Amino acid sequence: MVGARHQIRKNLLSGLGIETKMRWCNPSSEFYRAFTCGATLLLCAASAQAEGTPIPHGTLELIARNQWIVAGHTLDLGLRFQLEKGWHIYWVNPGDSGEPPRVEWQLPTGLTIGAMEWPTPRRLERSSFVDYGYEDAVLLIVPLHAAASLAVQPPAQLGAQVRLLVCSDEMCIPGKAQLSLTLSVKSQSPAPNAQTIDLFTATRKSLPRPAPGNWRFTVADANDSFVLSSNLGRRITQAIFFPLAESQIEDAAPQKLLPVATGFRLTLRKSDQLLKPIQRLKGVLLFSDDQSYLIDVLISKPGIVKSGSSIGIRPVQSLKEGSQI
Repeated sequence: MVGARHQIRKNLLSGLGIETKMRWCNPSSEFYRAFTCGATLLLCAASAQAEGTPIPHGTLELIARNQWIVAGHTLDLGLRFQLEKGWHIYWVNPGDSGEPPRVEWQLPTGLTIGAMEWPTPRRLERSSFVDYGYEDAVLLIVPLHAAASLAVQPPAQLGAQVRLLVCSDEMCIPGKAQLSLTLSVKSQSPAPNAQTIDLFTATRKSLPRPAPGNWRFTVADANDSFVLSSNLGRRITQAIFFPLAESQIEDAAPQKLLPVATGFRLTLRKSDQLLKPIQRLKGVLLFSDDQSYLIDVLISKPGIVKSGSSIGIRPVQSLKEGSQI
């Protein structure tokens, strides 16, 4: 199993890339449909009116939330993917196979890029593999920081070279795109772009949020599994965990949920690639009320720990060695 998984990744990254595999499988169809429908419809409707750069089985476009850049302010950029039906791209942790989009930025002096913000993914299943990713349409948000010393100047040329893997249930195709966007630099207050503001608003609603500070989580190391327990003050009957780091849990193994009066217990089988102990379990929890939350929990044998209430998605940069996103 381990050798086969590594060979799949090697083939995909070398561009050989035809792989018969995976299809979207909803463990709870109504659960996923309700969670993704609103944002996807907005993205699809807007993308139908815009012409993006061609990628395998779709288009990709670099857009901005505001009309111009202002010194000392942060501006949201977005990579807007529009994919043909039946094709998908990957989350920051792609799961058992695949690769997330990777970006190399070309920016003028005084502008810097922050860490990409990833909407909650979906599970992509086949018999012995599970991946994490997006289908139809998705907007990946990237903050652009303008230095306070940035002077009003001619329009700034922003460039991004994107490498990605686009897959269906029968094959994967590597692709790349060179994107560009020109924005003015002004001293007046930022003004939203009427053509893109709804896309950014809808996407922000689909981003996982920090877990509330009064929630409590523990993770017990149970030999071949991690047992994630919670005290949220209410009974939880549906929950799916997406690990931020690869090769910690067995992605394709069933996640066994036991509802309790104040929360849940979720048993996650360890990955057969996890060769040494880990200190923390980081990831995204998706509940049946269409809300997703970021958690960062110390692993104990056993013990009581608190959730990391201030965790954000940005630390995944350190979890993906060599990531240029």
